[in-house]
Amino acid sequence: MNALKFVRYAAWASIAVLAAALATAFVIPRLTPQTSQPVMTGKALVGGPFQLETVEGKPFSNKDVEGRPYLVFFGFTNCPDVCPTTLFELTGLLKDLGPAADKIVPLFISVDPERDTPEMLRVYMNAFDPRITALRGTLDQTTKAAKAFAAYFKKVPLDGGEYTMDHTASVILMKADGTFQGTLDMHEPRETQLKKLERLAGTSGP
Repeated sequence: MNALKFVRYAAWASIAVLAAALATAFVIPRLTPQTSQPVMTGKALVGGPFQLETVEGKPFSNKDVEGRPYLVFFGFTNCPDVCPTTLFELTGLLKDLGPAADKIVPLFISVDPERDTPEMLRVYMNAFDPRITALRGTLDQTTKAAKAFAAYFKKVPLDGGEYTMDHTASVILMKADGTFQGTLDMHEPRETQLKKLERLAGTSGP
């Protein structure tokens, strides 16, 4: 009887070893990364080439902010609430930041080139910090700029043939080396906002 039990145990052990070997043969190749698949680096795909114009009609591109930290806010002059509030808050933050604010290039990019003429933008921006540079372009240029910063905008029809614009409301923060630092949310505590801007300004070096 003991011999029979031994044989049974040996048989079950052999089956277990075989099953493990088969499982390994089938599972391991599936877990092995294929060289043809893309490798994820974890780097945020925000920031890239763009070509727009200032309210004076001068070309302005990503080349003009190379080596300097900058922030980008997409909006439009007919925006009833979010845009003027954000620009007003940015004006206060830049003031509170002191001399460090001069290291940052603040950009306001219009998502409504149809109505936001250079003159309209020039008048509109008089209410905010003069260091904030307003930019506009053709619809194609604006679309490419939004894509470069992973931003969104869409024309939304209203009654009576009018329209408004839906768009990304966060302020995008870009470090001096051209990489993405994060975003500024106007619902955050003011102290948090200032710390983010201080860190952004610090990327420009001494």
